[in-house]
Amino acid sequence: MHALRVLVLFAPLLASCAGPSLTTRHRELADAWSRAAPARAASDDPLAGHTTLDRQALVAAVLARNPSIEAARWAWRAALARYPQETALDDPMLEYSLAPASLGSSRVDAGQRVALSQALPFPGKLTLRGEIALAEAEAAASDHAAVRLRLATLASLLFDELYLIDRKLGVNDAHRGLLAELREIAVARYEAGSGAQQDPLEAELEEAELLHRDITLRADRRVAEEQLNALLHRSPELPLPAPPAALEPRAPADAPRDALLARALAERPELRAAEARVRAREAAVALARREFLPDLRVMGAYDSFWAESELQPTLGLELNLPLRRARRAAAFDEAEASLEAARSTRAGLDDQVRFSVERALARLTEAHHALAIFQDRMLPAARDRVDSARTSFETGQSDFSTVIDAERGLRDAELGHEEAQVAVSRRHAELSRALGALPEGGQP
Repeated sequence: MHALRVLVLFAPLLASCAGPSLTTRHRELADAWSRAAPARAASDDPLAGHTTLDRQALVAAVLARNPSIEAARWAWRAALARYPQETALDDPMLEYSLAPASLGSSRVDAGQRVALSQALPFPGKLTLRGEIALAEAEAAASDHAAVRLRLATLASLLFDELYLIDRKLGVNDAHRGLLAELREIAVARYEAGSGAQQDPLEAELEEAELLHRDITLRADRRVAEEQLNALLHRSPELPLPAPPAALEPRAPADAPRDALLARALAERPELRAAEARVRAREAAVALARREFLPDLRVMGAYDSFWAESELQPTLGLELNLPLRRARRAAAFDEAEASLEAARSTRAGLDDQVRFSVERALARLTEAHHALAIFQDRMLPAARDRVDSARTSFETGQSDFSTVIDAERGLRDAELGHEEAQVAVSRRHAELSRALGALPEGGQP
């Protein structure tokens, strides 16, 4: 029994348990998981009481309510739960045997044997298994951040889409009113004998086209609202507050290109996940290499089959013999192949991140230039053209088709101006996404 007590006391010291640094990392990851829990909403409807749809409030509500984000968070938790499993020793084995014929015998004492054994992996194996589990948990944490980033960007883009549809509806309504005025002028001129009969008909045709456009835009608005409600985990039929009357002006990106690239490479969660998986595969290669080394099993027993009391307590040691080298070599090859695949994936993501930043910068610059052209040149010129064409038509110096062409040009310029404003907002969201930041400068 003394030998059994020695075994119980010293077996944990002989094991190659995971070190304190891994335990600290696991605790920090678990704390981060707890902090990532969405705040409990005061109302089932996050937009209740809002008269105007706010971009930041919308994004915050999506991050708090979207089921895909919560699914990624629980996948992170499941990955965290692997660490204590991978770094724990196997359960000790308790063995008991008895010689039944010795019971009640007058010739021999009762024969029985009790043994306790503990499997001990070769030093370093548990640490490597813990490293693999932690790296996969870190990858899951970055996957969670990537889902948040993707859905926040999508919410911001849908906000812009809803805003643009409402602005197009406003432009459409304004031009229906303008065409009604032009039609009245055309009718008056026709009745006075100074205009053509086709002029009121041409205005009527333009009004019909705008009416059809109104129906199309309202259908697009319903689709955008349903998409946002799906992101918000709300019923599709629930109404949304009206978008704001105007978007906040946005300045061009002023940070140096190299600084933005460095920021993206450091903060993109997809890259962090890929790097964590590379670390996991590197640890898996090291573990596969150690599988060529034997594991141990220590054992202590008390055996009354021996008559001599000195022989009854025993200590033992078992080693597995890693003779199936072909199997272990194949496992090592598999681990190395998985490592090379993870490294290639990370390199490919690195290229994608660089390209996404370059593309976002180029498109953002182009969007600001287009907006400036609409504001400074195209829109004022289109308005002046309509005023001039309308005056000329009313005084009989030009025909009605010239006025209609000018009206179409103004309508296109106003719609283009609204689209250019929204394009600037979208390009800023795309650049934030490329840099690994939430819209409006938040953190994933």
